Amino acid sequence: MIKNYLKIAWRNLMKNKGYSIINIGGLALGMAVTLIIGLWVHDELSHNNYFKKKDRIAQIFQSQTFNGQVGTGPAIPRPLEFTLREGYGDNFKHLVMASWTTPLYLNYGEKSLSKEGNYMQEGAPDMLDLNILRGEKDGLRKINGIMLSKSVADALFGEEEPIGKVVKVNSQFDAEVTAVYEDIPVNNSFNDLQFILPWEKYLTLFEWIKNAEDQWGNNSFQLFAEIPENSTMGQVTATIEDVKKNESGDEAEFEPKLFLLPMKDWYLRSSFQNGQQVGGRIKYVWLFAIIGAFVLLLACINFMNLSTARSEKRAKEVGIRKSIGSQRSQIINQFLSESFLVTLFAFILAVIMVLLLLDGFNDLARKEIVFPWQNGFFWLISIAFVLLTSLLAGSYPALYLSSFKPVDVLKGTLATGKYAGLPRKILVVLQFTVSVAFIIGTVIVMQQINHAKNRPVGYDAEGLVQVPVMSTDFEGKYELMRSEFIKSGAVVEMSASSAPTTQIWSNRGGFTWDGKPDSFQEDIAWTEVTPEYAKSLNLKILEGRDFNREFASDSNAVLINETAKKYMGLTNPVGTFIKDEDIEDPFPPMKIIGVVQDMIAQSPYEPVKQGVYAFDKYGNQSFYNLRLNPDRSASENIAIIENVFTTHFPDIPFQYDFVDTEYGEKFASEERIGTLSAIFTALAILISCLGLFGLTSYVAEQRKKEIGVRKVLGASVFNVWNMLSKDFLKLVVISCFIAIPIAYYVMNGWLQDYPYRVLLEWWIFLLAVVGAMAITILTVSFQAIKAASANPIKSLRTE
Repeated sequence: MIKNYLKIAWRNLMKNKGYSIINIGGLALGMAVTLIIGLWVHDELSHNNYFKKKDRIAQIFQSQTFNGQVGTGPAIPRPLEFTLREGYGDNFKHLVMASWTTPLYLNYGEKSLSKEGNYMQEGAPDMLDLNILRGEKDGLRKINGIMLSKSVADALFGEEEPIGKVVKVNSQFDAEVTAVYEDIPVNNSFNDLQFILPWEKYLTLFEWIKNAEDQWGNNSFQLFAEIPENSTMGQVTATIEDVKKNESGDEAEFEPKLFLLPMKDWYLRSSFQNGQQVGGRIKYVWLFAIIGAFVLLLACINFMNLSTARSEKRAKEVGIRKSIGSQRSQIINQFLSESFLVTLFAFILAVIMVLLLLDGFNDLARKEIVFPWQNGFFWLISIAFVLLTSLLAGSYPALYLSSFKPVDVLKGTLATGKYAGLPRKILVVLQFTVSVAFIIGTVIVMQQINHAKNRPVGYDAEGLVQVPVMSTDFEGKYELMRSEFIKSGAVVEMSASSAPTTQIWSNRGGFTWDGKPDSFQEDIAWTEVTPEYAKSLNLKILEGRDFNREFASDSNAVLINETAKKYMGLTNPVGTFIKDEDIEDPFPPMKIIGVVQDMIAQSPYEPVKQGVYAFDKYGNQSFYNLRLNPDRSASENIAIIENVFTTHFPDIPFQYDFVDTEYGEKFASEERIGTLSAIFTALAILISCLGLFGLTSYVAEQRKKEIGVRKVLGASVFNVWNMLSKDFLKLVVISCFIAIPIAYYVMNGWLQDYPYRVLLEWWIFLLAVVGAMAITILTVSFQAIKAASANPIKSLRTE
């Protein structure tokens, strides 16, 4: 019986090839989009699956209140470790202090690499359950040891045995390779952990880290934890949340609260507003999951619409089947079999599409998704997916067509009635409601990105290059390198800074100044710079003056930005003295000598943070900022700079970044979302248009005799086009009225996550309406004009 059903279904598909192509093609396109989105969603949700203990690993976060606003982050003070170990040790299986991930230079023989890694306490390899390929898991016990990822070990040693080899680190010290571990896959935290150095070594390298042992206000470290199996994150958080408040003395005024952020939340739910966890990337997962579901729904609607639209052609078949004894259930099974065959063909075509498009999608989404050929669960889900889709797409046509009465059909008295086409109209409205909502959403996403992109950056990023100089080799070499770079002709100005141009690395408090309110809790971005900083960035001085090498007093001078002037409540800031209460006398107060234009160093979607630029008198330099010669090409300038660099630092790999490229990375996530949304919107519209094209073909075929009569009576091509088009345009207008309030509500909520955001303007919604109507007219017009231009004799001769 099933074989017979499938054979008849195949004959019907072959008999109506145009209809079959539209049906299978539209459904395949919808399924391909859903498959790609499904693979992307799975990849997002499987983040950190590499770590077997991810449900028990957490990072210690803290929230602090500044002037009524709660800020949350992972930076913690060093003494917190001792307090947790001594008073709350039973709540943890591991406590691991760590530095921030930073690039260091690794040298072996003539090979020199710049790789990223961390200083971590010895429990880190066990907590993360690293896969040790060579050496021992307790490789951090040796203060002069280093653990390397396999890729770094291969790059440094090739075929040599790495264990026991000595690597020079940052030209500061030698480290013996104690272990080689498997590279952590890309779709995981710590995937950039290319080496691990002992925490005890970190403590010996920098005086400020030693001094931080009892400084509760110095939030410069990370602390990771693993909780016991018989405990929960909530229980441990409840136990430790007030620890810092109780122990930190003066810090208690900021009302600090500690909590554990589980590893499973690091990637998808790491956003906080005013101390509350508000999600994060998970919103994009839900967004695309919903888009995938709707795109598949649109494809299924096409199938239902086209199947029911052809009901009159299949009506006699149903009537004959019923008259010779077929049960309604058998007819339902027949149509469901056709639906299954169409869905199966569509799925096979969809898989082919996914295989062809996956590499491009990976490039666009910055993923490394592979098609799960060997994943049995995927194929189980796929089978269920095909069955569910065939049931969803074929259920309505099957129930509708099987309900015809054979007597009415065979007598030719099948009355479709005034409302017979209502279900199809409802489905068309639903299709275009989704499409119009997608159009509005995509336009608003793109507008928000462009709104932030067009925001004044505050400095000239074009032709500005930054070079990392975080090695002892660079100490005391700034003046020499500045002279050499400028002498080369490739650089017109150069400065050094303690942080990159596009980031804030240090936030400080404890300042006083005349007029500061007693209860004011300051939180200021702190960057140390050389005197040429403003010149190298083309940073505009709005009040006062820039640093001047000729003035010895400028060693205790600072520049502030516009936001800091307002934040500190200073009407005439130039000449005001700032005192750092955390530093004892006789350290002199710092004098404000100028106000610079605000520059965006954090997210371009957020307000500029109040910042202070202090004269760098201790050589606290992390980056050289080079302004390239505009009279030469960038490639020529870089080649000259590299030659100068390698002449003075032959054992250090030359690295650089264009600041405008680094700044552009701040838009990368939103741009990817916007681009993907635009693509999926275009595909949703295409699917809707395929359905509309098929329906128009059916209507034109159904009314061809009416069109012939109208033309004989003098109707023009425009009259016939208007007759066939206006019904569909009415449905699209109804869709617009439904889609606009839905899109407004959803996108207005989405924009609330951005303090610096675009306004929802009326023209966006008008554009979507006009666009939808234009698409409808173009889709309908082809068949409408074709029908209107046909010779009426051909349609009337058949009577």
